[in-house]
Amino acid sequence: MKTLKHLFDKNRVWADDVRRHDPEFFTRLSQQQAPDFLWIGCSDSRVPANQIVGLLPGEMFVHRNVANVVVHTDLNCLSTIQFSVDVLKVEHIIVCGHYGCGGVLAALRGERLGLIDNWLRHVQDIRATHQSELDALASDEERHKRLCELNVKVQVVNVSRTTIVQDAWARGQKLFVHGWIYDLSDGLLRDLDVTDSQPV
Repeated sequence: MKTLKHLFDKNRVWADDVRRHDPEFFTRLSQQQAPDFLWIGCSDSRVPANQIVGLLPGEMFVHRNVANVVVHTDLNCLSTIQFSVDVLKVEHIIVCGHYGCGGVLAALRGERLGLIDNWLRHVQDIRATHQSELDALASDEERHKRLCELNVKVQVVNVSRTTIVQDAWARGQKLFVHGWIYDLSDGLLRDLDVTDSQPV
């Protein structure tokens, strides 16, 4: 008996449906990928990158981690950025957080969850930097939402300051770094107006 058979069944239904609408889709997709976008988002299962922007497989390169954090020692994330910028030549890097992020909430509350505490230390640092602003808000919900936004803004700066992005801009490559946030309650994206497009 095949384990998780229902997932294989759903895969077959999905692939059949795609072929029914576009018989050559998988043939084209297998030849190459040429996305215009790199999405750096949260691992949260409620935030499927391609789906919420209505893009098909092959149209967006994706990196996800808990709380959409970008740090200069994370070789996984940096390798993804480097490949997408230098090889795929994406024009847009989108850092997308989301309201209701459990990682951000744990950082806000200073909760101890285990190994992940070390990763969320980066978000706790953002909280500490903006503590007076967060304290001025009326409710925990507002503080949580604001820290989700602040986290995205800091990660946009972190992406923009990588040697990969700086070198791309120095050689005149067209590249934009955007900061967005997704609202689980209505399914809509919001632009946080923190787009970078030139050397820092």
